[in-house]
Amino acid sequence: MSDNSYQPPKVWQWDQASGGKFANINRPIAGKTHDQELPRGEHPFQLYSLATPNGVKVTLMFEELLAAGHKGAEYDAFIIDISEGTQFSSGFVEINPNSKIPALLDVSGDEPVRVFESGAILLHLAEKFDAFIPKDANTRTECLSWLFWQMGSAPFVGGGFGHFYNYAPEKFEYPINRYAMETKRQLSLLDQQLAEREYICGDEYTIADMAIWPWYGGMVLGRMYDAGEFLSVHEYPNLIRWAKAIDARPAAQRGRAVNRGWGEEHEQVHNRHSAEDIDKVFALKPSE
Repeated sequence: MSDNSYQPPKVWQWDQASGGKFANINRPIAGKTHDQELPRGEHPFQLYSLATPNGVKVTLMFEELLAAGHKGAEYDAFIIDISEGTQFSSGFVEINPNSKIPALLDVSGDEPVRVFESGAILLHLAEKFDAFIPKDANTRTECLSWLFWQMGSAPFVGGGFGHFYNYAPEKFEYPINRYAMETKRQLSLLDQQLAEREYICGDEYTIADMAIWPWYGGMVLGRMYDAGEFLSVHEYPNLIRWAKAIDARPAAQRGRAVNRGWGEEHEQVHNRHSAEDIDKVFALKPSE
């Protein structure tokens, strides 16, 4: 052990200044910090989110449902700027007591239903519209296994590798190596799973693909943490093939743009209330 290694105190105390880039959006206490109502639109679903990988899962699902002809899946999507602390407002906490995006309010029935956690939202919508979830019992179980795998595994990629490699105020070899190893193991697992399958669970495109693609597809497509070379993502050709196939889907392109506040102008649909909101932004793309 080196002389300058960190020694934990007997009792941990919160030092907000040591939190790095996202110090102002994390705190050790749950609950609201202020009273603020959330905006409401006119559609059956009210989504409060941000185009992080977890947020993209849900907007991708909505856009796929609409593309498949499910008109009842119309939604309003309001951007939640987590740097402003809206996720700690009374209105947001009422929908998601965990203060994380995405948060969904389903007002399509007699009483509003709150749904939080991206995997739960995907499953809620899949069951409501009987879409993008296998009807065969065994394949459905496989689909749900991969959905929950993603929910449990992605924190190693985001809060683990992504944090220490890209966001932490200081770089340390041990955590970067630890989480890089686990991230590559997960990429290898997916590559093997996709070696003889078109999609994660077989020939059918499901919510498992929608959950996994924004994270691991984004990684091999060079969209996350600028870490493609570091992680040698070229070693996963089956995963790359699958990621590119979903990336080419119009609904995936539309879903990825919703609640985005960074990148090229033609990729940013801050708030979505109709298909035209996305069409107008996509029309800004320079001609090639």
